[in-house]
Amino acid sequence: MAVIKNLLQQITDPVLRERLAQEVNRLSKNKKFGLVFEEHVPECTPLYSVPIKRGSFVARKTGKMNNIYMVKEIDGETATCMDKITLEIEAIPLSEIVSVAQFGEPIFPSLEPIDKVLNAADDNLWHTIIEADNYHALQLLEYLYEGKVDCIYIDPPYNTGARDWKYNNDYVDSADAWRHSKWLSMMKKRLLIAKRLLSKDGVLITTIDDNEYAHLWVLLNDVFPELTHNCVTIQHNPGGTQGKKFSVTNEYAIYSYSAESVIYRKPHTGGDVYNLRRWGSTSGRYEGATCFYPIFIDDKSNVIGFGDLLDDDLHPSNQVELNDDGTYSVWPIDKNGTEKKWRYSRSTVESVKDRMFIEKRGERIEVILRRESEPPKTVWVDGLFNAEAHGTEILKTILGSGFTFPFPKSLYAVQESLLFAVQGKKDALIVDFFAGSGTTLHAVNLLNAEDDGKRRCILVTNNEVSEAEVRELKAAGHQPGDPEWESRGICRSVTWPRTEYSILGKRADGTILTGEYFTNLTTDKEVNRSFYQLGFVEDPTRLVLAAKKQIVALMGKNKLPQSLVKADSRFVVSEKYTASILFDSEAADEWLEALEDQEHITDFYIVAKENRIFNEIKTKVVELLGTITVTEPFKRPMSEGFAANVEYFKLGFLDKNSVSLGQQFHEILPLLWLKAGAVGERPELDGIELPDMLILPQNSFAILLDEDCYGKFSEALFDVGKIETVYFVTNSEEAFREMSDGIEATYTYQLYRDYIDNFVIGSRRNSL
Repeated sequence: MAVIKNLLQQITDPVLRERLAQEVNRLSKNKKFGLVFEEHVPECTPLYSVPIKRGSFVARKTGKMNNIYMVKEIDGETATCMDKITLEIEAIPLSEIVSVAQFGEPIFPSLEPIDKVLNAADDNLWHTIIEADNYHALQLLEYLYEGKVDCIYIDPPYNTGARDWKYNNDYVDSADAWRHSKWLSMMKKRLLIAKRLLSKDGVLITTIDDNEYAHLWVLLNDVFPELTHNCVTIQHNPGGTQGKKFSVTNEYAIYSYSAESVIYRKPHTGGDVYNLRRWGSTSGRYEGATCFYPIFIDDKSNVIGFGDLLDDDLHPSNQVELNDDGTYSVWPIDKNGTEKKWRYSRSTVESVKDRMFIEKRGERIEVILRRESEPPKTVWVDGLFNAEAHGTEILKTILGSGFTFPFPKSLYAVQESLLFAVQGKKDALIVDFFAGSGTTLHAVNLLNAEDDGKRRCILVTNNEVSEAEVRELKAAGHQPGDPEWESRGICRSVTWPRTEYSILGKRADGTILTGEYFTNLTTDKEVNRSFYQLGFVEDPTRLVLAAKKQIVALMGKNKLPQSLVKADSRFVVSEKYTASILFDSEAADEWLEALEDQEHITDFYIVAKENRIFNEIKTKVVELLGTITVTEPFKRPMSEGFAANVEYFKLGFLDKNSVSLGQQFHEILPLLWLKAGAVGERPELDGIELPDMLILPQNSFAILLDEDCYGKFSEALFDVGKIETVYFVTNSEEAFREMSDGIEATYTYQLYRDYIDNFVIGSRRNSL
């Protein structure tokens, strides 16, 4: 480096010397290991709503957005334009060009309301869909929710080479030698903003396949070195996609999380539940001196605590006792009134309280213990994650067969992914800035419906038109920005209709949605146990070991292992298996005693030649154990929809001259509503004249527009009670602090009178 610096000093041209020095400095920071990629020309954004004037920067609607012209003159319907690179002059019809926002150019955002669905009470939090280039939308979200997002779930373009995404309004395909570099450049800019959105315990989930997995892994470690990254493999295509050598069945979800993050656990998948009360020969009260105590439950069948050990010479009057405070004491006493013991001692039972639930069986109350929960595994194989069956087909059910959207995610794969990040956060804020068909918001609604959550979801997606539809629209004489063109875009033809119809449970034409959602909820159903008479044995008392094992083998695979059968076995009962067999009917009473409290056994095989003997034993087993409570998945009809609200906005761009004059308050009001938490139906102002103040208790925020009215404003706030968020319009930071100190509010924000410093995005001071 010293040699290079000496050579630089020999350059006489100061401008050239400085430029070369800057480039050398940049190159010196490149890492020898890790990602080294070209920072490509950032994306430009078309601004269809911004009028074209002299001096405007524009691009052709059907050309590349980074081929920029400057408008020199406008004559009627024709603009005289100068190419920024070649400086060539060209006359172009105004109908063929659009204003563009270049990277680093300050722009002033607004949110233009497009549509909304109201299917829940006004005080419910609202979801948000933003139609926009996600880079500009992310910059806006940074102002609104910096450090407040609990989970970011994104499904970025996989960069397969099959023209599945655009860079600067041009498809990136397999022939592009820079496609990996362009993809990394695009992703890094967005991940850097996403980093600032995440809360300290927030979780980032990024899905990807083999095309960019390795690059993404390194990029995530580069942008988020402080986070831990774990990769989950999801089988989303059981049939496989034929490759050159392998049939690909999976994709990946990379979890990025901090030490403060909570990755939630699910109930154990490897087994059933079991009675907390012991059974068998060593289950008596005096077999465990520390295991005989009452368990307290409330009138809603919740376990609320545990009593002290009972003295040896004292005895409960009943298995269930009503206490003076309206609670109940449950003792480990069996159906015969025999005092048994709990599986856990008094000193350890507190540790399993969260796994307990109550079953009422007539006058009895049984304390049932779920198996211990388990962390998520890193390989997910489940038919519900099939993207064709539960992604494409669900979209067809909601939208009808005429929609176009390639490879939507399985609704349940997204739900499962989110569940581990926000299961315990019923008020979580979730953002997806590669929203596609809107699966993430759909999954959030399903999660909320299952646990009465108030999780709020923000989707960001462009309104890109498919390649096939572009050809069709061009042939019909349409251009980007035309109403017909925009109506065919992803957001307006897929994302929004899916959201609207799934919430309402019906399509716009009134057609009721058919089909059902699988849920994580269950329902209990009473069914009879199964009994099988084995009447082919002439004399059961003469059965030898080999014959007994052969009979067990005939029961079927995995019913009972032959290793449990001994030469002197008159029956087999196991805590681990759901089948039991009685070889000798004369041992029926012993068998019944062994079956006590073995509610998990569902299949009974009785060796008995006579029907009478078989039926007598069967009756006794039924009287002992009763029916089976079968837990089945609960399915939710699609026609029920969801209790949810959502508003659909398009990201717009304000005229900088109007912004500088402070004339855009109406346009920024939706932003203030969102920043305050999107509580209640979005407020709107009637008329052009602005009030001195706005106090909106139904929206949980207030705004003081005229600081001279502060006294009246603070009194009004006191009268309505605490409001979470308060905005003060003032250019004085000292006045802002004084006014903030004089009121009771969780959050206070300063709004400058021209709103520039509040809402400008894309400026060079905050560009990446």
